Amino acid sequence: MKEGFSISGLYTDFYELSMAQVYFLQGAHLKEAVFDYFFRKIPFRGGFVVFAGLSSVLEFLEKLQFSSDEIEFLRSKGLHPDFLDFLAKFRFKGKVYAPKEGELVFPTEPILRVQGSMLETQIVETLILNFLNFQSLVATKAARMRMVAKDKILIDFGLRRAQGLGGYHAAKACMVGGFNGTSNVKAAYDFGLEPVGTMAHSFVQSYDDELTAFSEFAKNRPQNCTLLVDTYDTLNSGVPNAIYVGKEMEKRGQRLTGVRLDSGDLAYLSKVTRKMLDEAGLDYVKITASNQLDEWVIKSLLEQGAAIDVFGVGTSLVTAPPDAALDGVYKLAFADGKPRIKISENLKKVSLPGKKQVFRAHHSDGTLVGADIVAFDEEINFPKMIHPFDPLQQLQLHPYQFKPILHMVMENGKVLTGIHDLLTSAKYCQEQLAKLPDEYKRFENPHIYKVGISEALHQKRIEIKSSFKN
Repeated sequence: MKEGFSISGLYTDFYELSMAQVYFLQGAHLKEAVFDYFFRKIPFRGGFVVFAGLSSVLEFLEKLQFSSDEIEFLRSKGLHPDFLDFLAKFRFKGKVYAPKEGELVFPTEPILRVQGSMLETQIVETLILNFLNFQSLVATKAARMRMVAKDKILIDFGLRRAQGLGGYHAAKACMVGGFNGTSNVKAAYDFGLEPVGTMAHSFVQSYDDELTAFSEFAKNRPQNCTLLVDTYDTLNSGVPNAIYVGKEMEKRGQRLTGVRLDSGDLAYLSKVTRKMLDEAGLDYVKITASNQLDEWVIKSLLEQGAAIDVFGVGTSLVTAPPDAALDGVYKLAFADGKPRIKISENLKKVSLPGKKQVFRAHHSDGTLVGADIVAFDEEINFPKMIHPFDPLQQLQLHPYQFKPILHMVMENGKVLTGIHDLLTSAKYCQEQLAKLPDEYKRFENPHIYKVGISEALHQKRIEIKSSFKN
């Protein structure tokens, strides 16, 4: 599984390099630093986020460098020559701690911990935010569709509606969330996915009649042949012509794979189409539906008894409305031997200092409790957890079992665990969703998953905040 575009040290914001140059010229660039990646708000008014994009981050970090042409470009922008000499030899040598791709994650938790020199941990900020925010957003949207679609097939049709190259990583992220394939051929090639395609209305329109279009397509593309039946008249022309071609294919020892509905009342049309196909002896032909689908529309269609086997989802998958971005941030937590903190008048924006671990609470059967605790690198021995922004709210933890979810996945700039294939990540995501109680998966007013901090972390944050008071 290889990313299909070049990996460059320029994949960053210019202010990252400006800060890095100051660290370098002051001789502070090799001091130890730790940054945390986390987010503050769950998108889609939902109850969870699916962690995705880790494999992209690790692969890019492992190969990150500046070419000679890129160094000359930076030279033309006025960066210091000594700093540019350093960048010419730069490689990321740090450590990364993370959950498994496909893990369910929640606000405030440090999801990714990057540990290394001040300079290297700083300049990778933009790359990490770009990959994790987008892919986690799309994976979460995909998981919501998977929950309502149940065992139906979900296909990514989003490349043509995505924001530029976003469609490339969206195809990867939606697989983590539970999709089955993509129309994106480049992503399928690079990531080992199943490329899926039907036909466009233009193909049907290019022939003088619909039946000839269907017949020629089936003769020349008999494998996985799906016919688009709504170009002219779905029930009076499209489906009858598809049935005719399907019966002709049977005579040749072939089988029509499916028909696709792309407009109209999909619930009604699918039920009538199913009846027509079955009466013609084509009960094996699947019905695909597309056209502005999202989790709410899929849910409604299935509640209406729609006879749809495959959902092709485009715009709503890759642009993820109504939340166009996950609000993930990357904050310094430790530098030069000291825990560091970001202070704000808004308590929710006060960061958590130091090197931390996240412990997931669960019952003996593996069911998630609905509470995680963020702590320093302590032993797992917490009598209670404290609300990160309201210390009067506390939860006793003694009945529960814990496991850490942050594991070292990169050391000295090299991937330790290997980059898991997407099917493994997708399976893991569904396993975790099965362990999450239903009240956190509701579309309407889901329960808020509790995230707390340990007593030691609570006290350390108070201590550091107090040290900045006049």
